[in-house]
Amino acid sequence: MVAKTFGSAVSGVDAKLITIEVNVGQGTSFFMVGLPDSAVKESQQRVESALKYFGYRMPRQKVVINLAPADIRKEGSSYDLPIALGILKASEQVLFPELEKYVIMGELSLDGKLRPVKGVLPIAIEARKQGFKGFILPRENAAEASIVNSLDIIGVDSLEEAINFLEGNLEIEPVVTDTRDIFYNSLEHYEFDFTDVQGQENIKRAMEIAATGGHNVIMIGPPGAGKTMLAKRLPSILPPLSLQEALETTKIHSVAGRLGRNASLIAQRPFRSPHHTISDVALVGGGGNPQPGEISLSHNGVLFLDELPEFKRTVLEVMRQPLEERKVTISRAKISVDYPANFMLIASMNPCPCGYYNHPEKECVCGPGIVQRYLNKVSGPLLDRIDLHVEVTPVKFDEMTSSRKTETSKAIRDRVIKGRELQVERFKNSPEVFCNAMMPSHMVKEVCQINEAGKALLKTAMERLGLSARAYDRILKVARTIADLALSENIKVEHLAEAIQYRSLDREGWAG
Repeated sequence: MVAKTFGSAVSGVDAKLITIEVNVGQGTSFFMVGLPDSAVKESQQRVESALKYFGYRMPRQKVVINLAPADIRKEGSSYDLPIALGILKASEQVLFPELEKYVIMGELSLDGKLRPVKGVLPIAIEARKQGFKGFILPRENAAEASIVNSLDIIGVDSLEEAINFLEGNLEIEPVVTDTRDIFYNSLEHYEFDFTDVQGQENIKRAMEIAATGGHNVIMIGPPGAGKTMLAKRLPSILPPLSLQEALETTKIHSVAGRLGRNASLIAQRPFRSPHHTISDVALVGGGGNPQPGEISLSHNGVLFLDELPEFKRTVLEVMRQPLEERKVTISRAKISVDYPANFMLIASMNPCPCGYYNHPEKECVCGPGIVQRYLNKVSGPLLDRIDLHVEVTPVKFDEMTSSRKTETSKAIRDRVIKGRELQVERFKNSPEVFCNAMMPSHMVKEVCQINEAGKALLKTAMERLGLSARAYDRILKVARTIADLALSENIKVEHLAEAIQYRSLDREGWAG
């Protein structure tokens, strides 16, 4: 007899339906076909132990398991549960009248308990799309899958529970989550707030501009000046996630297995801060079994690279294309997957190895040429892709001890949202562009028009600073954002002048 169960394979951030066909016939061998990896092949031992634990038997006949379509590689241990249920039906130990109405996933332990699996959200989305009645999965994953409505999410703790439910001997209430309620209740919960930051008004202003236009920022300053503190507070002034963005972000974290147990929708913008020893693959994504990297985990949020020159040169260079394309393509001989990577890059660095070059009080002890060599660790092409170069100076003692109330993140966020609303209206006919930083070159000419006085100022700045064509585009985009914050229809000379001053690292002789 042939029995069919349905599972799913995740490719990139999407899922594909997998049909698990089980045939029990004459003979004594066990075959699993359809490009299974080692973890899938090893399911034979886990399934046999779990079946015996609950008093069932592994057929001592020829068992053939086909994972179709056979040209897609199947990976991981999440096929254990559908294989076990398929074997029970094919060997006629249990009937399961509604088995084919459900997508089933779950890893079995030797005593038949279910362990959580990765990539549940895209699988649930695919199950609904394919018209299945429900999704049977480990209870710990049920909250995540229940984000998808119009699909019965059946959370079970063991193989026995799944058997009893499918036989009709046990009623399990589908897990239901009010996604919108969770989403809107979590929007305002921020761990950090700009009201904690004393002084640094010029840096806060730069952060506000960056948040409004979605611009990348690099902060240069001595140790202890507050670079990390400011970066951690940036997500609190970004516009709240839309429900669609929250779903996208949750999908990526689900595929990477980073959601944690009983997790549901991600309602806050992600903030990722990898250590400078990170490898190229860990940052961009990939591996034998391609997984999202840090740049995809920070999709719709912030990627913070602290001590930028300490990162390996190759690691920084692989970010150049994703910064432009807003996605990363992982290509292998037999597979090519796309991961979204629309993130804001916030980088920080010391101005020199000792950290005190250009410091108002402490003296730099670095020798001649060392400062320039240190700055050269960050390539020109990468710096060109960073819109705002901000010098961070230490906070004076009087400012640090002041009891004066500083502006809250909410007040700044309200201005940022108003600026973003203007951009949404401006780019309503360009679905790929959401903010000023994403404008392609041809659009910059049309949207960022400047008057004669502005052209003269920009020409002088270009000649003196020796700026590239890309830096020219960046200045115009930042000036457009500053004008949006001021609710101004046109880019004025003062907006342009402020944008030019955020190109510190382009100034000749900045490092001596």
